[in-house]
Amino acid sequence: MNENICAISTALGIGAISIVRCSGPDVIAIVDRIFSGKNLNEVPSHTIHYGYIVDNGEKIDEVLVSVMRAPKTFTKEDIVEINCHGGITTTNKVLEILLLNGCRLADPGEFTKKAFLNGRIDLVEAESINDLIESETEESRKYAMNRLEGNLSQLIVKDRQKILELQAKLEVNYDYPEYDAPDMTHELVRSELSEIKRDLSDLLKNAQNGRLLKNGIDVALVGRPNVGKSSILNHLLDENRAIVTDVAGTTRDIIEGKISISGIHINLIDTAGIRKTDDVVEKIGVDKSLEVLKNADLIIYVLSNNDELTAEDITQLTAIKNVKKIVFINKCDLEDKIDLDKLDGEIIVRGNTVSPEGLDPLKAKIAELFNFSEIKSKNYNYLSNAREISLVRQAVQAIDSALTGVEEEIPLEMISVDIKSAFDSLGDILGVTYKDELLDELFSKFCLGK
Repeated sequence: MNENICAISTALGIGAISIVRCSGPDVIAIVDRIFSGKNLNEVPSHTIHYGYIVDNGEKIDEVLVSVMRAPKTFTKEDIVEINCHGGITTTNKVLEILLLNGCRLADPGEFTKKAFLNGRIDLVEAESINDLIESETEESRKYAMNRLEGNLSQLIVKDRQKILELQAKLEVNYDYPEYDAPDMTHELVRSELSEIKRDLSDLLKNAQNGRLLKNGIDVALVGRPNVGKSSILNHLLDENRAIVTDVAGTTRDIIEGKISISGIHINLIDTAGIRKTDDVVEKIGVDKSLEVLKNADLIIYVLSNNDELTAEDITQLTAIKNVKKIVFINKCDLEDKIDLDKLDGEIIVRGNTVSPEGLDPLKAKIAELFNFSEIKSKNYNYLSNAREISLVRQAVQAIDSALTGVEEEIPLEMISVDIKSAFDSLGDILGVTYKDELLDELFSKFCLGK
């Protein structure tokens, strides 16, 4: 924690400006040694200064240097940011000079890690910073920003405080019976634990919404060859990503693209047409398509309006009967030959790739199936990753165990063990306690300079 670290915080390449960030107890003095301008050791905090980066008397770049003194900084340490001219050579040279003058190259996410370890942010807020950087839609940005502002953390802290207060009441009752404190009965404990469980169960119930906002929805386009899957992909993406011909079996590999529907990220996957084939390459594509079916959040099974249903169609639809799917009748601008009575019970949408609005009904149905309007109307206080979901589940399981003890009227001292376990699990979400291996794993996903 006492090391002076530095890294390039902007994307490396040709641009107007690059920023090299430094943090640590001695970074102001280190940058002052290579800066030709004001004495940075004497300037006020949160000020910007013009000058040059100099190495052995040679001017390397004309820069603006921002000085921010602890503790009112992101890492709660002294921070210096060098705003230099964009460009790979210039930026790397400034970084090299800093490394030669006492700084160490920062690990990925190390600035955020310092902020967490110094108490500037909790672990949920730390993870949300990376989510904000990686957000690709307006809704995912809002979601990450909500977490960064600490709104989810406040819910966890609130429930953790309720558990702490309950634990304190119990300990006073069985450790200090001589004190004039209200008696804690099994019924009172059951009531308070049930309220906490409701809060945590709501978080688990809505966790899917967080995953959708953060990662989007994987949507697979599936069906027989030549029903228009690649045309649908190209039309939705508004670009010719997939090759389209009249020859059945043209698509032989997985082709992916991304769009946004109502601000929610949609990962489109165009698969090879599923059919029996002796072509070795096409068979590999079909096998990949079948693998995609297992992992997709939604399957769009495409049929052609001017083709009759085949036994193969019925077999494939039966095989994915219990999977969330939409049967999309493509080419509705052509003659009707399909027998919709054989699709009884399926969610059916009709459309085409000829008119600009031909796929609007399909987009609307996707938004309806996943309740996009409901997700966006809520407060974005959703769990979004496996770590958080797992720890909330552990807390709920501990509370369930305590409630079972209450029903069996076992001594309150024994019930306290499960209550403390729930308290600790919620603390792990915020990073109140942690293992170094966990931090290394979490922050390794960050980019350099953040």
